[in-house]
Amino acid sequence: MPEIVPAIIAKDFKEMEAKVSLVEPFVKTVQLDIMDGIFVPNTTWPYSAAQSGDADNKPSPRDLDKIETTLDFEAHLMVEAPHRVLNEWLNSSVKRVVLHWEALEKIHNHELLPYKTQVTAGFPVRNLAEEAHRRNKELGVALNLETPVTVLDNFMSYIDSVLLMSVKPGQGGQKFEKKVIPKIIALRQKYPGVKIGIDGGVNEKNTKEIIEAGADFLVMGSTIFQKENIPESIKNINNLIKK
Repeated sequence: MPEIVPAIIAKDFKEMEAKVSLVEPFVKTVQLDIMDGIFVPNTTWPYSAAQSGDADNKPSPRDLDKIETTLDFEAHLMVEAPHRVLNEWLNSSVKRVVLHWEALEKIHNHELLPYKTQVTAGFPVRNLAEEAHRRNKELGVALNLETPVTVLDNFMSYIDSVLLMSVKPGQGGQKFEKKVIPKIIALRQKYPGVKIGIDGGVNEKNTKEIIEAGADFLVMGSTIFQKENIPESIKNINNLIKK
């Protein structure tokens, strides 16, 4: 059955902990929206906390180890140079790291020497995926709305999931763009076994259409956290999924 994945946008660690506790009894996975203020205009933990904190108390992905929870963490890295921070996230308690293709395609060969770079058709995703798997982590790739699914062809066999953006990344509460639906259908037809997530503007009105197109998990932020009754909101969406 398709899965609801709450998206947590947090300016500091305290806000993130609070949001985790709000959804913990009702879901299996949460997505941490990590924004550096460069790849996208918005800034979230740990980047926002680093800007306002002192150098001796620098926030780190390892801080997630302090959260006692049964939830799986997925880190959606909306950052300019993901290969430079990937190691920090692989050393944390996250289960899956999702990197944007639009950032990955800018990486040069010499920048991936620590990952035993091979210049192959799957470069650089293959190298980063192999490193993640070596650490018993999953690696996913996110595609912006304007990016065609054909870019996945060179490295699909190395990654664990695809996250299709249905809004412009970096800001919550945006309107769902229906042009992602043909992308879901095309990706599902070409790669029947791939795990597909949809992120952005997902709500009760479009859940059914997204699932019928072939999505496996629905990433929801404001649809969950802006509701007064979060358990009821998640329950209602789950009922739509089951129909």
